[in-house]
Amino acid sequence: MKLAFAGLGVMGGPMAGHLIRAGHIVTGFNRTHSRAAEWAAAHGGTAAASIAEAVEGADALLLCVGRDADVRETVAAALPYLKPGALIIDHTTISAKLTRELAEISREKSFDFYDAPVSGGQAGAVNGQLAIMVGGEPGRFAEVADIVKPYTKSITHIGGAGAGQTAKMANQIAIAGVVQGVAEALHFTKCAGLDPALVLAAISGGAAGSWQMNNRWPTMDEGKYDFGFAVDWMRKDLGIALDEARDNGAHLALTALVDQFYSEVQAMGGSRWDTSSLHARLEARRKG
Repeated sequence: MKLAFAGLGVMGGPMAGHLIRAGHIVTGFNRTHSRAAEWAAAHGGTAAASIAEAVEGADALLLCVGRDADVRETVAAALPYLKPGALIIDHTTISAKLTRELAEISREKSFDFYDAPVSGGQAGAVNGQLAIMVGGEPGRFAEVADIVKPYTKSITHIGGAGAGQTAKMANQIAIAGVVQGVAEALHFTKCAGLDPALVLAAISGGAAGSWQMNNRWPTMDEGKYDFGFAVDWMRKDLGIALDEARDNGAHLALTALVDQFYSEVQAMGGSRWDTSSLHARLEARRKG
């Protein structure tokens, strides 16, 4: 297929590369054109100078950009140049409200819009092992799944437009709570004078075990916080979830608390640290 991919950062760049290796013709677009040119040179794709150029003749437009405003701007710029019947697959984590709005606008113009946020982080994108949750009409879900297959570990159609984004909010809510729990457990271990490696070996194989514990306990213990998804982006995602909760009546006391903890990490200079840096906040208090 002929595909356009907008957003070639730490997630989108590898994802678009997987599409090329699967045999698709991919034109990449990034607001910083030098990044698109670097991506094209590394993966054998084509770098477009504008979104209009990127989507010309494309069967589908895929996005992995930053925030609501970025998705709105990209889709608005692309719609006049997309061929009728093209798919729009948005991998960005944005609000369900905007997703539903864009799905309706796209439908009126004979396009099918699917929200398809991903989970798995930078490693998942690089290794082609992302979990994808999809919102949109069921009719073309199989086409969506087939296109994104090169970087998919699992894909689930959740429901109508916005359902994928809402499921991603649940994903981020769960991660926030687990990371805080692991950070506190490690912090407690250190305060008690126990060997963190021995405690990890003792508890990770039981009910307390999780991906976050197995992968981030050791790096937290070493004070290393450069493993992908940044605090700034997590706060963006948690803000979206908290806004949605105000509309649907959900009570997210822990999520709101952890979001505040992340604001303290930002104040420490950790905006670009990964989400496990909740432990750095606790250690600063212990050493202070």
